[in-house]
Order: sequence, then structure tokens, then C-alpha cells
Amino acid sequence: MGWLLASIALVAILAGLLRWRRPTWYWLTFGVVLATLRVLLRYSSVMDACGLTVPPPRWRLAIARMANRPVPEPRAPRIQRLRPTRTGLVLRLGLRPGQDAFDVAASCDRLRHSFAMHGVASREIRSGVVELRMTGYDVLKRVRLPAKVERTAMKVPVALREDGAVHYRDYRTTPHALTIGTTKSGKSVYQRNLVAELAAQEVALVGIDCKQGVELFPLARRFSALADNPDAAADLLDALIAHMEGVYQLIRTEQRITADTPDAEIAADIWDLPDHLRPVPIVVLVDEVAELALFSTKEEEKRRDRVVMSLARLAQLGRAAGIYLEICGQRFGSELGKGITMLRAQLSVRTAHRVNDETSANMAFGDIAPDAVLATVQIPVDSPGLAITGDASGGWARIRTPHTSLRTAVNACNRHAHLTPDLPGFAAFRPAVEPSAHLVKVPAPATA
Repeated sequence: MGWLLASIALVAILAGLLRWRRPTWYWLTFGVVLATLRVLLRYSSVMDACGLTVPPPRWRLAIARMANRPVPEPRAPRIQRLRPTRTGLVLRLGLRPGQDAFDVAASCDRLRHSFAMHGVASREIRSGVVELRMTGYDVLKRVRLPAKVERTAMKVPVALREDGAVHYRDYRTTPHALTIGTTKSGKSVYQRNLVAELAAQEVALVGIDCKQGVELFPLARRFSALADNPDAAADLLDALIAHMEGVYQLIRTEQRITADTPDAEIAADIWDLPDHLRPVPIVVLVDEVAELALFSTKEEEKRRDRVVMSLARLAQLGRAAGIYLEICGQRFGSELGKGITMLRAQLSVRTAHRVNDETSANMAFGDIAPDAVLATVQIPVDSPGLAITGDASGGWARIRTPHTSLRTAVNACNRHAHLTPDLPGFAAFRPAVEPSAHLVKVPAPATA
């Protein structure tokens, strides 16, 4: 008996140490079993307490009365599948007639407490089927992306969501994005993590860093063009617009709209073109956009209007030409002058790190996801990299970027420097670095 008690005590101590120091290991060894038992044993009572049950059908009540049997109990949603993951459990439920997915979403916080989980999030898979993603521990405390993540053309992982899923930046689905956050909120780490992931893609990187290049110029080996002041940025944006117009002429030439051409082969953007004709896509990263919008003289005001209008044109027209915007700043409101709100309306993906006031949060989410404003102002100071992300669909989620040091990002850019395209028309803005590899020659877009 003594050795049995000693073994139980040793296992309990080991479980406590793992839960404190290595929550992922604790979950995979002890937590997943305990959580599965809690969910299965408490399921019916928890669903009844949360109001997620429906009365039995009339035919069952009639049979019970005729057979003089007890009245059937209310029915909870059917468990279709219970699947453990490295961060929690995925519970797929089949709703009963009369139940709604919104009722399940409204009960997520009560389900979290009842099942003793760290977090519960729901989403509707299809009509009548809801999936609950339950996390067993705080996955955003020590962010580690899974070893195997999806990386496809113009789709890269950038953060981890609070439900344990990977958060991706998919440019072909949502081409333009806005990222805001105060100083030391993790905005720069988010940006350099994005650059490190894009460095391995067949994509051209163009940067505008008006802080004299301190953020983006260390990554210069992977950039096809860089500007470190507002005057150079204005000229670079003009070159981007000229490139965009040239790409549109190429698409017009290769549209293939004759009567004998199948509809699927008609070109409307660069992704419909044959591989040998497709221009390289361009991701434009703007660091601290307010520096482009501020002015103190008449000449600077003219330059500012030129820059903002160029950005607005790229946001409105650049997607089909393969030009995607990543705009960063501490604030992005109407106080930056005319044209700013028009530009913001074109940036469908919004990511907000810690901000100093509710007004800044409203600038990001007030027009697309008002519920995310409160979550943004509640981000603690001691959690750099924690952010709220949302898009034009109205949904939002809490994410955190894994810490990527500047040295790690520089090494990634240097390792993939041979993928840097040599874009025609951008020679004046190519960063002056010692060549470490041969540049990829990209043909100039043909004109009609």
C-alpha cells in the first residue's frame, strides 16, 4: 500500500510540475484524458443548465403516457465527434430541431466554466452542425506554432489564435491589411515575422520606412525596393502605379475573350495568366503611415496629398495587378487628413495591438467589428504581441505572434536573397547592399 501511495504522490507532483512549467506536455499526458472524461460525464447536465436542450418530441411523450412510463428528459445536442488536439478538444455537435447556433455561441463562457477549460469558441460548420473548439491551457502565453503548417502561394502563417488554430495571412482572399499598435505593443515583431515568412515565397517585397529605414533596411537583401523618407516614398508609389498600369495592359492583351475560348481561361487578373507571362506579385509594406500624412509646409502638403491618393489608388485597383498593401501605424484616423478614411475603407483585414485609448481601437474596428473594440482596449501592457484581428465579415479573434528577433528575420531574408526579383522601373529604389546571390530577372509587363 505504501508503494502505491508513493507512486500516486509522485505522479501528482509530476503532473503539477508539467502544468506549471510545460503546459503543452501536461495537456498531452494528463490533461486530455481528464478533460475528455469531464466533458462526457457532465455533458447532459451542463447542456441542461446552459439552456441548450429541447423538450422531447410529442410522439415520445404520447408513448410514455400510453405505456405509463416516466416523462422523457429534454434532449441535448448530439455529440457527432470528440477529437483531441495538441491544445484542447474539438467537439462537433448536431443540433436538435428548434436549436440555433447563436444559442451555443452565447453559452461559450458558461461551457468554459462548466467543463473547466481555458477557453471555448464555437463556429457553425453547416446548417445544424456546430463545432466547439476548447483549449485546455493558455496557448497565447508561450506561443509556439505547430511544426507542420500550411504554406501556399501568397498564404503564410503569422500568429496563433486563442483557440489553438494557426492564423494565416492570405493575400488572395483579403489583399490589403491595416496593423495598428502603440510603441512596444509588438507591431514591429508582427511585421518582421510576416517578412520572414514571405521571404521564402515567389514574391517581390517593397518597403516604405520613414523612420530612416531602421525597421526594414536590415532586411534589405530580400527587398526589391525601399524608401526611407516621404519624398522617396512618393516617387516609389508613382513607380508602383506605373507598374500596375503596365500589368493591366498585359492582362488586356492576354485576356483571350474570343468566342472559342472557354470561360475558365479568360484572364481578369494576374492569377489567370499563364505561368510564363504572370508578373511577380508585390507586397508593399508601409511602416508608420502617419509620417507620410503629416506636413508643415505647402510643399509637404502637396506631397502628402500625392502619397495618400497613390495609396488609395493602389488599394482600390492593385489587387488584380498583384499588388497588396500592408500598412502599419500607431493611429490611423481622420485627423491624418483627407483621403485617409477612404484608404482605410479599402483595408479589409484589421489587426490591433495594444492601444492607448478607445478612439484608436475604434479607428480599426468601429466600422467592421464593434465588439472587438472592448477586447482591444483590454490588452495588457505585459503581453507584447497580443492582438485582436478582424475582417470585413464582422468576425474577430485574439491572436499572438511568436517572438521573432531581428536577427532571425535578417537571417531568413539573407537565406532567400536569391529569390529577390529585379523589377523593371524600380532600379532607383533598390537598396544598396553587397550582392550575396543572383537576382531573379523578371520581364517587364508587355503593353498593348
